[in-house]
Amino acid sequence: MRANVVYRSFCRIGMEKVPDAKTLVRLGHAIGPETIRELHDRIVALAQGRGVIQGRKMRVDTTVVESNIHYPTDSGLLNDGARVLTRTMQKIEQKAGGLKRKVRNRVRSVTKRVIAIAQALRHKGTEGELKRKKQYRQLLRLTRQILNDSRRVLQEVEALPARRRREVHGLGERLETVADQVRGVVRQTKARVFAGLTQFPDKLVSLFEPQTEIIRKGKAGKPNEFGKLVEVQEAENQIITHYEVYEERPSDRHLLLPAVEAHRRKLGRVPGWVAADAGFYSRANEEGAQAMGVKYVSIPNRSTHSAERRRWEKQRWFKQGQKWRTGCEGRISVLKRRHGLGRCRYHGLQGMRRWVGLGVIADNLINIGRFLTPQPA
Repeated sequence: MRANVVYRSFCRIGMEKVPDAKTLVRLGHAIGPETIRELHDRIVALAQGRGVIQGRKMRVDTTVVESNIHYPTDSGLLNDGARVLTRTMQKIEQKAGGLKRKVRNRVRSVTKRVIAIAQALRHKGTEGELKRKKQYRQLLRLTRQILNDSRRVLQEVEALPARRRREVHGLGERLETVADQVRGVVRQTKARVFAGLTQFPDKLVSLFEPQTEIIRKGKAGKPNEFGKLVEVQEAENQIITHYEVYEERPSDRHLLLPAVEAHRRKLGRVPGWVAADAGFYSRANEEGAQAMGVKYVSIPNRSTHSAERRRWEKQRWFKQGQKWRTGCEGRISVLKRRHGLGRCRYHGLQGMRRWVGLGVIADNLINIGRFLTPQPA
């Protein structure tokens, strides 16, 4: 009880009721990503005003925040599509007061085919391949039947009286959207399983988070990550001055100069020292940063064969910059472990931006508080 009173007093909450965890989650859904970014900018300005950061140094790195989806497989996506389509058609049937033909539930048959495909994967060689293709043909046949049912239901919805049609309008739009997604999954499944084409354009990895990208960062333990690329840049004392969630993954080398410009815009000065990993290197980036006023650019060139460049990277200031840069890896690890940036629990791209922004704000507040706390004598 005493600890609770002290906590409320410290937060200047008083003794009235405070929001519980569920309320805070609902508030997170209600607040837009633009509002969260404005709040973050105010916190950065507060840190600068209190002397926590001066803006003399900048380091930048990228990571992947994964969407909250299961590992994508063609059979799993078809299974998801069958469940969502059937469930939506049944809701339309119930709300419309019945349809000309009752919606048939094929989900159990689809699930059996998905299990059979998983079991066929245990058999190697030609025999296992033939078993797998046979089950996929049956699964695709069931999926096409469900898609045909969805087309029939949509046609019946269009023929309903105006009042009844308005009642199921939202469900009809949802059914049409998911049906289009499932048709895309059918095409990519046929291309991969029967034609051997793994590089399918606009590949869908989730029906529930269709914005999810397949991102390869070269990690041995996790070669493929499913989410969005996030850029994080810091100044002194581990304060994150800028973050960005990209709609489509850019190359890291295209992010350096915009990061320096964001630093200048928020802190009113160009950093004297910029550090990043080799993914950000290009000669144009190095020269561009120097032209903007950066004195020391510590970005290694891993593909060089120049002895002069190797001597350049062995200078003390360059090594110190790279030593400081490695702190970005630790900051990203803390964001994922302590603030949940390993996996986004909100939906959609805007939800991803809210989730990342809230995690960054929480981390900044902790680090500002740690810096401003009086040290014991």
